[in-house]
Amino acid sequence: MDRHASLSLSDVLTGVTECSGGLASDAPAVRTQCLLMHPVEPVLTAHLFPGLHASLMELLDGMQEDDWARPTAAGTWQVRDVAAHLLDGNIRQISFRRDGLVPLDPEFPIRSYADLVGFIDRLNASWVKAFERASPRVLRELLDVTGPAVSEIFAGLDPFGQGLFGVAWAGEMSSTNWFDTAREFTERWHHQQQMRDAVGAEDIARREWLYPVLDTFFRGLPHAYREAVAADGQSIVFDIGGQAGGSWTLRREDAGWQLYTGAPTTGFAARVQTDQDTAWRLLTKGMKPEQARPRVTIDGPDALRTPFLQMLAIMG
Repeated sequence: MDRHASLSLSDVLTGVTECSGGLASDAPAVRTQCLLMHPVEPVLTAHLFPGLHASLMELLDGMQEDDWARPTAAGTWQVRDVAAHLLDGNIRQISFRRDGLVPLDPEFPIRSYADLVGFIDRLNASWVKAFERASPRVLRELLDVTGPAVSEIFAGLDPFGQGLFGVAWAGEMSSTNWFDTAREFTERWHHQQQMRDAVGAEDIARREWLYPVLDTFFRGLPHAYREAVAADGQSIVFDIGGQAGGSWTLRREDAGWQLYTGAPTTGFAARVQTDQDTAWRLLTKGMKPEQARPRVTIDGPDALRTPFLQMLAIMG
């Protein structure tokens, strides 16, 4: 029997207790223990770029000519298009951060998130279109040159300095370097994995890379749940299975959502569970919400699963 079945939605949303200093207290409906919850810490990824780049070059070196034209989960892009997009990201970072190039102004005013997404989509599409004239060998050589340069740039940044761009999918207009860098790492990881899926290569879902990707993605949870109505003290636990998985908790505090790593042992309003493969694919548009729904289970009100199913950790 669902352990929430005897509670009304109001009971569930108001019955989670206050947790401070790692201590638990009683509430009318449930008891919460917060000993395993910790405030989230920065996701430091700069040291991971060289290894991820080496993995990319190994993949490209092992591909056959027809592999470059295989379809990927990145919309209509083929493998060669994803490679071109990765090159675009490298050249932008080198141009902006090393050489001080000022980013282009949008051709239309940016008045909404949708406007920003549209602008970025047009930039990406124009680059990929232009690189239809480049051979796979040229793409490989350019990636091999620019990848180490980008790794060096990220390694030299102050993690707590002002980032070049805000992580908009997490609701931030400006971000620190560690978050901006971690976002760039997730871009490179998930696009490489899409390419590997397309050509049947070994995955790169090792914990040292995928856990930081998921940890970065989940920094968008407070923004994704911003319209979810709840009383202070409500907790929603997200359990991700697999070697790169873990637990994260959203807790309602001061009319907003605070993110923690770990989870309360009892008393949460809902527990959302899925596996690491579903999580990263769902959050990068590699799996549609309706495809993911059967693979995402919830202990608690189903309404608290919906923002997760609709969440994206990319611009889209």
